[in-house]
Amino acid sequence: MSRLTSAAPPLMVMVDASPRASQLLLRLWRDWMARHLPRFIAILFLILVIAGATSLYPVLIKLAFDLFAGQSAASATDAGLFAAARELLARMFGGGTALVHVIAAFVVLVTAAKGFALLGQTILTNRVSARIEADMQTALYAAMIDSDLAQAGRESPAALTQRFTTDFLYVREAIVRIINVVARDLATAICLIGAMIWIDWKLTLAALVVAPVIGAPIAQVGDKLRRFAAVTQRQVAAMASQVAEGLSGLRVAKAYGLETYLKARAARSFEDIYGLAVKAANARGRLDPLLEVGGGVAVAVVLSVIGLRISSGDSTIGDFTGFVTALLLAAQPIRSLGNVNAVLQQAAAALERIYTVLDEKPTIVDAPDARPLVVRRGEIAFNDVRFAYRADVAALNGASLVAEAGKTTAIVGRSGSGKSTLLSLPPRLYDPQNGRVLIDGIDIRAVTLDSLRAQIALVSQDVLLFDDTIRANIGFGRPNAGQDDIVAAAKAAAAHDFIMALPDEYETRVGDRGGNLSGGERQRIVLARAFVRDAPILILDEPTSALDAESERLVQQALTRLMQGRTTLVIAHRLSTIRAADRIAVMEGGRVVETGAHDSLIAANGIYARLHRLQFEGADIVAD
Repeated sequence: MSRLTSAAPPLMVMVDASPRASQLLLRLWRDWMARHLPRFIAILFLILVIAGATSLYPVLIKLAFDLFAGQSAASATDAGLFAAARELLARMFGGGTALVHVIAAFVVLVTAAKGFALLGQTILTNRVSARIEADMQTALYAAMIDSDLAQAGRESPAALTQRFTTDFLYVREAIVRIINVVARDLATAICLIGAMIWIDWKLTLAALVVAPVIGAPIAQVGDKLRRFAAVTQRQVAAMASQVAEGLSGLRVAKAYGLETYLKARAARSFEDIYGLAVKAANARGRLDPLLEVGGGVAVAVVLSVIGLRISSGDSTIGDFTGFVTALLLAAQPIRSLGNVNAVLQQAAAALERIYTVLDEKPTIVDAPDARPLVVRRGEIAFNDVRFAYRADVAALNGASLVAEAGKTTAIVGRSGSGKSTLLSLPPRLYDPQNGRVLIDGIDIRAVTLDSLRAQIALVSQDVLLFDDTIRANIGFGRPNAGQDDIVAAAKAAAAHDFIMALPDEYETRVGDRGGNLSGGERQRIVLARAFVRDAPILILDEPTSALDAESERLVQQALTRLMQGRTTLVIAHRLSTIRAADRIAVMEGGRVVETGAHDSLIAANGIYARLHRLQFEGADIVAD
């Protein structure tokens, strides 16, 4: 009886998605699925074969039962075409038992056709869904890479990465469900309903009476699941960020005894996700009882009506057997259609998060009339630049400075004074909200980004190496650099000797974030990258702050060679680096408040002199 009660009313197949969900799913089709239209046509053809073959089962069963019962004439409910077809089969193959065997053979053929069609449809569906997922992931990653730093910085890397896992699980499941449920199961259900109508249209109407009663609660469950999915995806992103943060900071956490804090914080996050998962599961669980009850009511109505019709001679045992077979076969696709709204709502929540990234266009782009930058001298001028990461706090508040061509300008100041922000402006990592940055008198917003950044080499304390070979990591500085150029750059950066001592030399993989190398080795690889770039403008953001004395000595010597003849902006805390600068700019509160050479600034006894006394006297002077 459990199979009988699974036959839910067909009208529940309607997906009552919210307008926003419908728009997102339509956009999924338009942007990513429609380009695979030939494959979808092939899938649709196979789906029609599957649906048609399935709908033939109850028809053949009815015919077999009627013939076996000796009812060679059409019953009152048989259509004329059906009766004529049966008579034709009887004349071709003979009547009685022989014809039943022929019908059994037809069942085998129909089953084989359905089986092969199912195999082909499954292969094509998996291939196209995987292709769409890969295309969307490629586009999403490209959008993240192309986004402005301000845009990318609103979420942690772990939270952004989570879109490629959890969110795409929902999207891929939705694509598969759209094909397997909304297409295949819907077509199968329609064909089976057609068979039911052919056998007895009055019984079919009786089976549909409970559809309006069950449809509304299913739609409500779907809306609730979409809300749960949106909250869950945000919570999973936060959890991923916490886990990544804790694991990356494990050394400090152990040193400060923070294991208990990290475990408790993660446990709270896991508990929140658990609660949301339970709520979503409970909501989905309400669908099965609704479908079960609806199916039971439909079957009860059918049994009551068919009994009356058989007793009155309006229906045959074959009608009853064929109709119930169709009802049973329709149970699974209709049940799937009853659950599909929940899956599509969850996918809509995931699509919303994905499209939030895809739709946000970068603001730092080439101007319509941008032209390539040609650096003739390399002078950099900051004219009253203002910038704020948040509306309530200004990182730069009218900073003005001229970095002379071919000379070194050191930027000093307290933490938070705006040093790193100022040095992020020349390569247009950020654009000032007011003011201008000029190179050789040309506003950098008037030149192309590619040509601008090709003229700048950046070396920072945050060493970035990709999990690739040493040769590749150096070559990223100039993609067309040859092996001789890479070796020369490594020698200039004091990296060649340790590279040659490695088992695979320049083909040695550096590991995740350069984990196979020491801190000094990583920094020298980055310096070699800057050497091979051979750019006229050099930006150094505390490149030796995290090195030991020996590594710092080697890196500092390489930096001295790298800085020769280039316009250099450098943030440094080492007195030796600052004294070597042609000019020193002191920042305070987002502004340049003092400029000059070391000795003149000391003599002026202003902010620089005070910083010098606080930060640069003592051990650093002795070491120098």
